[in-house]
Amino acid sequence: MNTLFQPFKLNETLTLNNRIVMAPLTRCMSDEDLVPTDAMVEYYGRRADTGLIITEATLISADGQGYPNTPGLFTDKQIEGWKKVTQRVHQNGGKIFAQLWHTGRVAHPSFFGGDKVIAPSAIGVEGTVPRMRHLTYLTPTPASKEEIQRLVADFAKASQNAIEAGFDGVEIHGANGYLIDQFLHYSSNQRDDEYGQTAENMSRFALEVMDAVVEAIGADRVGLRLSPGAYFNVEADPRDRDVFDYLLKQLEARDLAYLHVGIFDDAMTFEHLGGTASQYMRAQYSKTLIGVGGFDAQTGNEAIEAGKFDLLAIGRPLIANPDYVEKVKSGQALTPYSEEMLTSLV
Repeated sequence: MNTLFQPFKLNETLTLNNRIVMAPLTRCMSDEDLVPTDAMVEYYGRRADTGLIITEATLISADGQGYPNTPGLFTDKQIEGWKKVTQRVHQNGGKIFAQLWHTGRVAHPSFFGGDKVIAPSAIGVEGTVPRMRHLTYLTPTPASKEEIQRLVADFAKASQNAIEAGFDGVEIHGANGYLIDQFLHYSSNQRDDEYGQTAENMSRFALEVMDAVVEAIGADRVGLRLSPGAYFNVEADPRDRDVFDYLLKQLEARDLAYLHVGIFDDAMTFEHLGGTASQYMRAQYSKTLIGVGGFDAQTGNEAIEAGKFDLLAIGRPLIANPDYVEKVKSGQALTPYSEEMLTSLV
């Protein structure tokens, strides 16, 4: 597995110590003000020997919250809390990006004292909020053009806050059925203005966000996660392929740090994509790509050597094994992941 442990040059600004990435893992462990805790400082610090840490999804604004105790990057307290995390990671020789999100129609106003949630269209999801089963999802209010521009500005401001907090960059969460992803799929976007109906229009919000964030902090410090195959909180539609064909062509022309496949299991195939999400994205995008979803070190290394992607993101095994990189290097057995590990940060 020599390739996996070789340094990787993302760009002229950033070189990673190895090709192993800590995947973003929602832990719901911030305090009541959505400020990172001392336990989170220790948690991320122990995983700094990965080439790059991508944090748990972090809110750009209060009205984007859809889960309890998910951290933010929109207040001074939150910035100060994250400074402790980034300082520890850097002291331990690592690099760390903040994953920035807004949950869109799977937000809930009980978290932020509002009376509505915003999304591309008035199309809700069924069910209740995870970890808070007494809260039922609402039918969202379609975002006005003014609200869309405010959201773009919020992403840009949060990215600047991330740099102030000491992050090496940001990953925009455009995947997994959250706000940006909701604009990219026909089942959740039925707008009839310049943000809907066509591939170019449906890609507009994502590209506006990316361009604003790039202008704020530089393309070399910006990544993007995408889910071209709808599988979580969004229903698939064959027409989605046209949207992502257009979007990925536009992203290819931008000099981003990377794209990241948004999938839980990359063995999953999508008929309209002609295979797996990573196969599709690799065929459409030639620059740095992070693969994820069910790979171990061996299969991930083989995929990298075969050119299927460039970096390997590891999720649950890194929850169970803070020393994952050292264990894999030395051939030690990994501690199996189990659900009860989600009740504390180790």
